[in-house]
Amino acid sequence: MMWTPRVNAVLGSIVVTVGFWLTWGEMSPALMVGLALGVAVALDWLGSTIARVWAWATLLLGLESLAWPIVTMVRIRMTSAEPSDQEMGLILTAVLFGLFSSIFWLTFSYGIFKRMVKQDSSPKQG
Repeated sequence: MMWTPRVNAVLGSIVVTVGFWLTWGEMSPALMVGLALGVAVALDWLGSTIARVWAWATLLLGLESLAWPIVTMVRIRMTSAEPSDQEMGLILTAVLFGLFSSIFWLTFSYGIFKRMVKQDSSPKQG
């Protein structure tokens, strides 16, 4: 079924868009729709199989998770010279959860890509 990777590309784009929204906070609905459509087209173009679609989607999630602490620190630095205790707690939370979730998603993506390469290089039984 050719439509199955496309459905997964749409689902993956929704997941990536929600992750982007969680990273950046406020986003206009038009920007969210544009991002979702752009990611869906990219995932459809990059992913010829369901595994390939989700490998790219989880890679994007890992990169978003890695960017989350950086975005949080830049935002806080732009608002004040010295962060308050509450802002320091927000930075700590972003660093801990961002680091652990990025390691998880990047490792998960690596595993999917590695499995695809292994399956592509194995001899076909016919």
